[in-house]
Amino acid sequence: MTQPAAMPLVLPRQDLNLLDSQHITGLVLAGGRGSRMGGADKGLQVLDGRPLAVHALERLKPQVGALMVNANRHLDTYRTLGLQVVTDVSSDFAGPLAGMLAGLLQATTPWIVTVPCDSPRFPADLVARLADAARRACTPVAIAATRSVEGALQPQPVFCLIATRLRDDLAAYLASGERKIDRWTARHGQAVAVFDDEAAFANANTAEELAALSAQPGAAPHAQR
Repeated sequence: MTQPAAMPLVLPRQDLNLLDSQHITGLVLAGGRGSRMGGADKGLQVLDGRPLAVHALERLKPQVGALMVNANRHLDTYRTLGLQVVTDVSSDFAGPLAGMLAGLLQATTPWIVTVPCDSPRFPADLVARLADAARRACTPVAIAATRSVEGALQPQPVFCLIATRLRDDLAAYLASGERKIDRWTARHGQAVAVFDDEAAFANANTAEELAALSAQPGAAPHAQR
């Protein structure tokens, strides 16, 4: 299907004034197929004695006003965490954007922020810096990026702050057959918050990467400068 034309959003000033933590819902994305992990539910894989999703939720909790988790399997297990569990609208595992849309449809705050379940050591000031980037640029979307030792920037678009006003736009984008996060975020003049600590965004897509994370000492929460 033809990709719908971009519909730039004029972000109301009041939305930019509501970029403090209490007006942001955190969403941990745990709804994927886990193909590179043999089909396992990545959010429930264990790191240091606890599921990856729990690590991500605990890391995110002090940064936001509310929490949700996006999952499409083992829903009863996720519900034992005591949080709202949101599922994709479609049943075809359409990727992170589908999880983002699920969160946008259910959130009662003007903003959501998304993190993947398989990156348990993201920065403790992730949300504050994404919010600052969105506020400065007056944009409805902000993403994280890391800087390599050589100075090259690597976008981390799953770490994403999104105005809930974009729910209809994202629904139309997915209905067109598109799945690329970076293409969708770029349509809205995304702001970028740059982090120098690449290791903070390390993920566990495979069993080997999970083992490598387990072998590393857990990074204590720290502020990025």
